[in-house]
Amino acid sequence: MEIDHEEFYEGDMTKELPFPSNSCDLVVSIDGIEHISKQFDFINEANRILKDKGKIIISTPNISSLRSRWKWLTTGHHYKCNSPLNENNPTPLHHIGMISLPEIRYLLHTNGFRIEKIATNRIKPISWAYIFLIPLSYLFTFLVYHKTGKKEGTSVINKEVLKTMFSKDVLFGETLIVVARKKNDAKNV
Repeated sequence: MEIDHEEFYEGDMTKELPFPSNSCDLVVSIDGIEHISKQFDFINEANRILKDKGKIIISTPNISSLRSRWKWLTTGHHYKCNSPLNENNPTPLHHIGMISLPEIRYLLHTNGFRIEKIATNRIKPISWAYIFLIPLSYLFTFLVYHKTGKKEGTSVINKEVLKTMFSKDVLFGETLIVVARKKNDAKNV
């Protein structure tokens, strides 16, 4: 199916995007952010081109899922990044910047955005096999977040992240879909 557009722009997520500042209502990155090394630069650039209250939607493989965490523990590789990358043949298809939900939140919240929604594309039946890991994972995560929250003064943030990390979509979803809005006072950070 072909869709006609008045204008079409090709851009590079690692460079300045071809739009004036404060000119876009929406930026969408579908399974792209894990392929770039300059993730902060991309989010900063999205902030630059978005109008006040504009939105960014990011989808990326869910390495915060129990299935991916288990795979990391047992193999040193996350789900969707099963083995060492081919150093002899680098390609833009490589997942060079796999990013967890807490890292996405930090990336967005420190660059003028606030997360409004977190969802997933689907939950595969195999993901439910990892449900037995929830109590142990929750206990360890709670203890670490509680300790660092007291030490660093981030208790409120840590509670919010803990709640989100143990939501159904994050625990079992295949792909994270994060919707964030540019804050009114957000400037090019």
